[in-house]
Amino acid sequence: MTVALAGDALTAYLLAAVRIIAWLVVVPPFSSKAVPNTVKMVLALGLAFGVSSANAPPAVPQTAAALVVAVVTQTLIGAALGFVTYLMLAAVAAAGTLIDVFGGFSLPQAFDPLGMNMNTVFGKFHQMLATVLLFTTNCHLLVIGGLMRTFHFLPVGQAPSLPHNADVLSTAFSLMFISAVQIALPMIAVLFVADLGLALLTKVAPQLNAINVMFPAKIGLVLLVIGLSFPVLPIAVERLSKLATQAMAALVGAG
Repeated sequence: MTVALAGDALTAYLLAAVRIIAWLVVVPPFSSKAVPNTVKMVLALGLAFGVSSANAPPAVPQTAAALVVAVVTQTLIGAALGFVTYLMLAAVAAAGTLIDVFGGFSLPQAFDPLGMNMNTVFGKFHQMLATVLLFTTNCHLLVIGGLMRTFHFLPVGQAPSLPHNADVLSTAFSLMFISAVQIALPMIAVLFVADLGLALLTKVAPQLNAINVMFPAKIGLVLLVIGLSFPVLPIAVERLSKLATQAMAALVGAG
């Protein structure tokens, strides 16, 4: 039995898979070591099959040199799309890190063997919470759908437009920091008021050892305020997912 495959269609399919694999390598939680490389490969091939069957076959390179250039281009495009998506989804973890700094939890840092970096207590907690909310609210489908739409605006055989990409990256950075501050600002304000109240307490009652009171009070206050912030996080994750899809669309010239 002989199986015949169209060369152009197969090349376009593999180039699409290269872009998706590069995106999965960068974007959490798919970039974590908790997700095996086999799962990433199967997911990328499946998504690439959907893209190839839905869109018309693009112009593919016909020479070896052009094919190498196309592979490198698709890898860079996928990594860039993954980076702007990572910036948006990292805002919740950045908010947790800000809470650690103002709540006094930034000192006990621990090494994360899955992420291969140092994480603080609530920074890692918010990162895991954002991952859970991403899947429970089906926002992961929204983000993956945004990646799939980039093939409509920037097919695998087309070169990206570079002049506006620096503006997109700078905007993504600013949105990440603004979103992190917006999420953490109410809790930071409460902790600041608590520090101010404890400082005034040392002036009013110098005989009271404020150090023995400060740490248990701040720990309980941080836990209470973070518990009160849980209902807001699904809305924040959904908003960040929409911003990630908009950033990917703008990066390929659709915005």
